[in-house]
Amino acid sequence: MDGDEKLKQSGSDFDNEQDDTETSTQKPLPKIPEASFSLFASSLVTQALISLGELANPFSKTKEHNLDQAKFTIDTLQIIKDKTCGNLTDDETKLLETALYDLRMRYIEKSK
Repeated sequence: MDGDEKLKQSGSDFDNEQDDTETSTQKPLPKIPEASFSLFASSLVTQALISLGELANPFSKTKEHNLDQAKFTIDTLQIIKDKTCGNLTDDETKLLETALYDLRMRYIEKSK
């Protein structure tokens, strides 16, 4: 936290903090969404889709296949599902179950 007791976005322009006399030509940083279980799970699903080559890697802008990484992420989602059993809302449970089924089917297709 800085002197104003505000959280800073890691890896952002705040890390190279400037004085309060910034020019108006700088774009404001995008608002970071509120943390939630659904957002966390969705980020892992996105990571798995990138590893499966279904989505372009946001850094390289290319589609890459890494089935080992995809399997690891899918297994991680299963562990999260197992360890949170009985503690999730119906929507969160459905999100995990649907995502796991979809990712497994895509993984099997890519593994052929």
